Amino acid sequence: MTEVRRYAFGLEYDGTDFAGWQTQQGQRTVQTELERALAIVADQPVDSVAAGRTDAGVHARGQVVHADVHCERTPNQWLRGANSNLPDDIAVIWAYEVAPEFHARYSATGRHYRYLVCERGPRTVLSRKRAAWSYQRLNESRMQAAAEFLLGEHDFSAFRGARCQAVSPVRHLRELQVNRLSPEWIAFDVTANAFLYHMVRNLVGTLLAVGQGDAGIDWPAEVLQARDRRLAGPTAPAHGLTLTGVDYPAHYGLPGYEGPPESVDTV
Repeated sequence: MTEVRRYAFGLEYDGTDFAGWQTQQGQRTVQTELERALAIVADQPVDSVAAGRTDAGVHARGQVVHADVHCERTPNQWLRGANSNLPDDIAVIWAYEVAPEFHARYSATGRHYRYLVCERGPRTVLSRKRAAWSYQRLNESRMQAAAEFLLGEHDFSAFRGARCQAVSPVRHLRELQVNRLSPEWIAFDVTANAFLYHMVRNLVGTLLAVGQGDAGIDWPAEVLQARDRRLAGPTAPAHGLTLTGVDYPAHYGLPGYEGPPESVDTV
């Protein structure tokens, strides 16, 4: 039998019709569809591990996965074979053989997310599955000022979902940028070493209250210090969130994160 080889894959997917990344009995998930396609290429069952287990409705343009197989395939064979067997809402965008010690989750040094909000009076139709909607005017300068208090290493219990299974609530939030991309579009670009369950969506929901004028600029910092989820803002809808990239040490030779999308159209 061929020795075990470890391959890494970059994924893009529209999370709208998935019950999240992780395999669940009786549910359509990204992991289930990917493993089925990879198994056809490998001619054997395949188990995969992702950098981040995205929730139902959450999208990805830079998810990273690894899998161990007893076969040798070229990157082109993985790409063509997997994509010909994947549904239209998932694509493998790159494939590489990696060192045995590489781990899609534990080798990652950072994760990047973008959350999109469409701000206008009438609800959005064409982007309804890729962005949240706010009929209220949002003040991005206030939200950015409030976000500055959240940067750094903290106990993020106040922004942790009830079903979070992480051992520690401490995370290092490296970036939380609030930018108006156009008169109708606001993007929240968030980077951390790792995230708690629903952490990005809870951060955005809290900042939106500041942007709408319902809370003061200092309020998110007070919520952070209180470490009580009940005091924070509501969880922002899943469909506005996209995993845009994952960082790894350069010696693994994987494509690096190229920064946040330049426009709404490239999200």
